Amino acid sequence: MFDNLSDRLTQTMRGIAGRAKLTEENVSDALRDVRMALLEADVALPVVKTFVEQVKNKALGTVVSNALNPGEQFVKIVHDELVHTMGDANDALNLAAAPPVVVLMAGLQGAGKTTTVAKLARFLKEREKKKVAVVSADVYRPAAIAQLETLAGEVNVQFIPSSADDKPVAIAENAVAEAKKQFADVLIVDTAGRLAVDADMMAEIQALQAALQPTETLFVVDAMTGQDAANTAQAFNEALTLTGVVLAKADGDARGGAALSVRSITGKPIKFLGMGEKTDALEPFFPDRLASRILGMGDVLTLIEEAERKVDKQKAEKLAKKIQRGRKFDLEDFRDQLDQMANMGGITSMLDKLPGMGQLPPQAQAQLDDGMFARMGVIIDSMTPHERRFPDVINGSRKQRIAKGSGTEVPDVNRLLKQHKQMQKMMKKVGKKGGMQKMMRGLQGMKPPPGMPRR
Repeated sequence: MFDNLSDRLTQTMRGIAGRAKLTEENVSDALRDVRMALLEADVALPVVKTFVEQVKNKALGTVVSNALNPGEQFVKIVHDELVHTMGDANDALNLAAAPPVVVLMAGLQGAGKTTTVAKLARFLKEREKKKVAVVSADVYRPAAIAQLETLAGEVNVQFIPSSADDKPVAIAENAVAEAKKQFADVLIVDTAGRLAVDADMMAEIQALQAALQPTETLFVVDAMTGQDAANTAQAFNEALTLTGVVLAKADGDARGGAALSVRSITGKPIKFLGMGEKTDALEPFFPDRLASRILGMGDVLTLIEEAERKVDKQKAEKLAKKIQRGRKFDLEDFRDQLDQMANMGGITSMLDKLPGMGQLPPQAQAQLDDGMFARMGVIIDSMTPHERRFPDVINGSRKQRIAKGSGTEVPDVNRLLKQHKQMQKMMKKVGKKGGMQKMMRGLQGMKPPPGMPRR
């Protein structure tokens, strides 16, 4: 996510971080690079101008902190200004109104609105412990209602039926009455999108907002449209009383222009990021965490929260007891670990959140792709249960059979077995007395790369 912007900015920050003194000349050089990085990331020009001016004023007028050298102070100023540009703090949904709290979803066709409805429903159900109902007021797009019904079934929330023959306002009003009967805490209303902003679309959604008086009106926009996303959000903001923005498809956005432009242009907070196609791929938007990721400082807090939520605790406890009893970490355990990693978004998503990992050499990053771990899983699946539990029995002929069954080569099988041995040794150390404490102390000692301020 935002790889291009992150690469350019981290390179610039490394260049100035070691400076013993901030001067107008070296600050101007660094800001020229920052300006180019932001423009290439498709950040809106007025936002770029304001950002650069604010950083320049603070960098040349600041009293350098005792804890940081001048170069590091500049990095901190850039970090803080990124946070401010994107909204200072997380702006959560207002769920304090009388139930059902109505959330109206708006956006252009193809932005991922209906999928976002399902993601938000799952988020509220699982993390906020709310009883959620959803309804589609999209009477134009073929199969829009059926699509939402299918998604509602997947995330196990209440679907309120509607018909393409009904008027959108009548659908919405009926849904509110039905949600009250079902004692739903939240009702999410999906609306029709268009290929472009038009008067009829705006009039219809204005009528819906007037009839429903929703607590939240969220604009869903495709993050990959960059600066256009902010401009479209502004057009909707002028027609509706928006309370926030959801950036869909943010995981595929290498630039980051929308994330850095939306708040400044619309004045409305980004509340969520869509981070993939799965229904659990919705993250609350934390400007400080995203700024840290953009500057290569990682996002350990989000990583920990994901682990808490997605790691199978029973399996983790079972493995911990097994290792503590002195039993070996076998290939079945290794397979479980691969599954757990996939549940957390894969290795690339995890590395994106670790401090300094973005600065690994390109060759090393290329080796740590999710495809490699998927192949490992296929190789293990091609083994017999006995081979998975006792890897030492795997000889040459077995390797050939496993490679053939998994569509790989014998060297791939050898590589997997070698990596398993290395992990087995690590697990053995963790299982020893005090091993886990030593490992945790090592993690606590993780620091950002040179020139990056500690969080």
